[in-house]
Amino acid sequence: MKKLAYLLLFFTTMVSMQAQIMNPAKWKSKIEKKSDTEFVITLDGIVEDDWHMYSQYTAEGGPLPTEFIYNNIEGNYELVGAAKESETATQYNDVFEVDETYFVGPVQLIQEIKILNPDVKTIQMELGYQVCKDVCISQSNLFEFDIKSLTSKEVQNFEEAAVTDSQATIADKDGAVAKTVAPKKEEQRGLVTIFFIAFLSGFAALLTPCVFPMIPMTVSFFTKQSKTRAKGIKNAIIYGFSIILIYVVLGTIVTAVFGADSLNALSTNVWFNVIFFLLLVIFAVSFLGAFEIMLPNSWANKVDSQADRGGIVGILFMALALAIVSFSCTGPIVGTLLVEAASKGGIAPIVGMLGFSTALALPFMLFAMFPGWLNTMPKSGGWLNTVKVSLGFLELALAFKFLSNADLVLQTHYLEREIFLAIWIAVFGAWAFYLFGKIRLPHDSPLEHISVGRLGMGLLVLTFTIYMIPGLWGAPLKIISGFPPPMTYSESPYGVGNSKGGGSTSTEILADGAELGPHDIIAFKDYEKGVAYAKSVNKPILLDFTGYACVNCRKMEDYVWSDPAVLAMLKNEFVLISLYVDDKKELLENEQYISETTGKKVKSVGNKWSDFQITHYQANAQPYYIVLDESETQMNAPIGYTPDIDSYKQWLQEGIDNHKK
Repeated sequence: MKKLAYLLLFFTTMVSMQAQIMNPAKWKSKIEKKSDTEFVITLDGIVEDDWHMYSQYTAEGGPLPTEFIYNNIEGNYELVGAAKESETATQYNDVFEVDETYFVGPVQLIQEIKILNPDVKTIQMELGYQVCKDVCISQSNLFEFDIKSLTSKEVQNFEEAAVTDSQATIADKDGAVAKTVAPKKEEQRGLVTIFFIAFLSGFAALLTPCVFPMIPMTVSFFTKQSKTRAKGIKNAIIYGFSIILIYVVLGTIVTAVFGADSLNALSTNVWFNVIFFLLLVIFAVSFLGAFEIMLPNSWANKVDSQADRGGIVGILFMALALAIVSFSCTGPIVGTLLVEAASKGGIAPIVGMLGFSTALALPFMLFAMFPGWLNTMPKSGGWLNTVKVSLGFLELALAFKFLSNADLVLQTHYLEREIFLAIWIAVFGAWAFYLFGKIRLPHDSPLEHISVGRLGMGLLVLTFTIYMIPGLWGAPLKIISGFPPPMTYSESPYGVGNSKGGGSTSTEILADGAELGPHDIIAFKDYEKGVAYAKSVNKPILLDFTGYACVNCRKMEDYVWSDPAVLAMLKNEFVLISLYVDDKKELLENEQYISETTGKKVKSVGNKWSDFQITHYQANAQPYYIVLDESETQMNAPIGYTPDIDSYKQWLQEGIDNHKK
């Protein structure tokens, strides 16, 4: 009866799993002739709602980027530049601790190709990509393009979706991508965040020695030169909007010159990050008082002479004069904002400059409307230089984020988590000492005592400095998550004095093929060896279909498997077999084969386990969990992503109980 019950369970499960093969991305391909030797390949894809497909430029260490593999390229043709993409959005992933870049709406990929061999007839391109929702799916589609008949087809037998002009972005005559997709909520939230940060930065710039003293001077000019108070208010408002216009135009120029997505693609480029590290260090040293970054005086003189013309044109030149004269203080802030905003792509530089200039212009307009408020303004003095120096310390700390990005891309391990945190502790510690008056810099006024506000700020910076110190010994430091390198990129990934090989479990006593997985759970990455071990110890198997780049797999491991009760079950009651479907290690030539289920060639370890999951369990998503007994019979129905700890615990217990029957 027991075997019959398991047999019935197996067949009912198999029937229920038929709908588990998911294919959330549908493709349509075409090839167009540009000249006798040049062709343009276009892939139009529709990704189902709420699924994310990742850009070829998404950061390493996170979800898998889109990848192009050309099978018959050598000597036959060459690629002209990188593949162009449709619109993307970038968002921080707190699980992988990287910025992930994914497509917004329909996907379009365009690649220009130059033919080298006139006898070549076809171009074979394999498109590899990952799509994620509550689960992640790694896909690979092979396309073949006939350059003689200008036809294309998808070699694997997957369903194609009709991609209409109204559904997808369409390439123009030059192969450029026309972006017609409305931004999603994630992108809108990102722009709001950029605006808010830029707005606060504008207020910070306002409190520098180059800008703050100009507020009463400028407002007094408008009130005295205008015949009526209403005229003065009107001119001040025009002046404020002129400031906004100048900076928004600057953001527009950056977007137009570099392209809405080019700097987004450069955000993971080593040279981009190194250059901006050096640039921010120069800005920081300037703020600290070593020198001043100034535009040529001739520019200011020419613009100032135009400001005497009067009318709207004269006011516009007055605003331009403010931007030029205050550049030594605002330039480093504006430069930092443009780098940060432009690396997000899209219209972020414009939004950033709008936020910055609005904060900068607002006081000029408000004080012109209410001149009596000028009497409540604090007097200029040494505190303005304190603000400027404080911004210098912040610029210096931020600079090392760019250097860290470059180090992570190259994987040199020169700037690991501990070194990064040590630098930040030193920078913020020095800032705290400066605020307490223990350090003086070139442009500081003599300080007999510190104000209550400065003391409060000093205590806040000191508290933050002390907070970071335990991070040297493995503390997670969630407040600054995303700035330092991830904990895995560290001299001691498990904290000082701890390692996977430490404690009561050592690699010497592990079974053949076993290794220590998440939370030091003994795990097998080879199915056959895991099953053999389960038979030898008479324990049920937890079959875990997972992926290195599967975000919800990591969430399950970090937040569900770490529960003490769940962890005890996984360590003591199960034999864990984790099969990584995105393992890129190539199989030996004699181990490669054509899948009877999908018709695809299985070339890598990941392909093998993905095909194993599809063939045996009619599912292709990760995470995916199955409880088996030693004879590989299912103990209960498989489950996928289950963030509720009690539900997952109950499911594990059900598998254990069924195994004991």
